[in-house]
Amino acid sequence: MIKNIQSLALGILFAGVLASCSNNSNKNESSDSTSTTNTTTTTMKTGIQQKDWGEYDGKKVYLYTLTNKNGVQVSISNYGGTITSFIAPDNKGNKSSIVLGFDNLKGYLAHPPYFGATVGRYGNRIANGKFTLDGKTYTLAKNNGKNALHGGLKGFDKVVWDAAPLNENTPSVTINYLSKDGEEGYPGNLKVSITFSLSDDNGLKIEYNAETDKATPVNLTNHSYFNLTGDVSNTILNETLMIDADKYTPVDTTLIPTGELKPVKGTPFDFTTPHKIGERIDQVPGKPVGYDHNFVLNKKGASFEKAAEVTDSLSGRKLEVYTTQPGIQFYTGNFLDGSIKTDDGKPINQHTALCLETQHFPDSPNQPAFPSTILKPGEKYHTETMYKVSVQ
Repeated sequence: MIKNIQSLALGILFAGVLASCSNNSNKNESSDSTSTTNTTTTTMKTGIQQKDWGEYDGKKVYLYTLTNKNGVQVSISNYGGTITSFIAPDNKGNKSSIVLGFDNLKGYLAHPPYFGATVGRYGNRIANGKFTLDGKTYTLAKNNGKNALHGGLKGFDKVVWDAAPLNENTPSVTINYLSKDGEEGYPGNLKVSITFSLSDDNGLKIEYNAETDKATPVNLTNHSYFNLTGDVSNTILNETLMIDADKYTPVDTTLIPTGELKPVKGTPFDFTTPHKIGERIDQVPGKPVGYDHNFVLNKKGASFEKAAEVTDSLSGRKLEVYTTQPGIQFYTGNFLDGSIKTDDGKPINQHTALCLETQHFPDSPNQPAFPSTILKPGEKYHTETMYKVSVQ
């Protein structure tokens, strides 16, 4: 998928001009191709490489490829802080990308449903696009029916970030963005810094940091869509999932939490022991059919612990998710409808990819019983998540 990438001199920093752009950037149709099927035979040198990836809103866009000693590769663009590919071998040694991603910037400018994107300032939904903080009511951009979703009309997934590639102990890239006071309705100037690093045990670690000059909700996550077979001709319904969560947050018809923390035992939401994803999916209420729910992780506090595990018998791949966050959103690609196609023309249909988005709970600014997502001046926001791939 990634060829002819020019080597990056160590220590060079790529700075971009921080500015907002209009909400009218969605000029392309969503028929651009994407793929989890492309294999790679290119031998890449361990470290980090970079190539020009176009321009958006007058800013340079780059693609950074992290490669570890095993030849596992992760590519990240400073457009949207987007993971465009995660290339890893299967049990036969064949390499393919296990995430949905485009080969070019044009595909992302058509605004697909957050493929690989960094989402913020608030990942997931806020009811009615409103919340009250310190006695003041804030009205957000509504982009999911009557609700605000993943930061609004132009969230963090649709901006060009500054980038600083590194190659010290592990290949990594840090992206930075200043979300200005009032952007998408949120208060405070929020400085965000995110570091992606790829270890030699095939773990992609994402560290999120933020500071603000005014109290504001913050809930940052990554929205990669995984298909461990590496081929979207295969659904994810035969993949096996474990989530270390005894409770989940039920939702209303608009996918806003009711406020209840409900036990998973005896329900199709019980993944405390491994189950095939498709085993009970038809029992999940709501339309379209599928999971799109936050799970309350059993971990205590902000310790870095294993939260979930997905295995695929066809490829032998296993994906483990570790996090410091209290929740994880399990989404089965319910709204994928075949309108987006792979590089070789295959439609990406419903239930052909899954997301495991580590997070604080949806609608927390309106749910006082949920863990707080309010960041105040003088405080430092810091969370960590790792997606680790291996072969069984």
